[in-house]
Amino acid sequence: MAQTEIKPIVEISESAAKELTSYLGKQGKPNAGLRVFVTAGGCSGLSYGMVPDDKISEDDYVIEMYGARVIIDKSSAPFVAGSLIDYKSEKLMGGGFVVTNPNAVSTCGCGESFRTA
Repeated sequence: MAQTEIKPIVEISESAAKELTSYLGKQGKPNAGLRVFVTAGGCSGLSYGMVPDDKISEDDYVIEMYGARVIIDKSSAPFVAGSLIDYKSEKLMGGGFVVTNPNAVSTCGCGESFRTA
């Protein structure tokens, strides 16, 4: 029987992983990860939140790629499933992590908020 590859909830690009590990190292938190979550708000209805975090709960999904860790809480997972976390050095409001989300049917101009179907 062939093994089926299990796709992670989200993926992180190699450039984003490098940026994340560098940032966490400078913050003195080399074992932390990037917690990505969704909250109500923003001009499109839902907003992304991202914070360094070294606490992982039983209900969290933990994705490790390219030496970096991304943490997604159970309630945010359905909204970000299949997304790619990338890093853009130049965006409208400066450089930062961006989410390319296949579940978003519309986004605001700055890309910080979105709406699902």
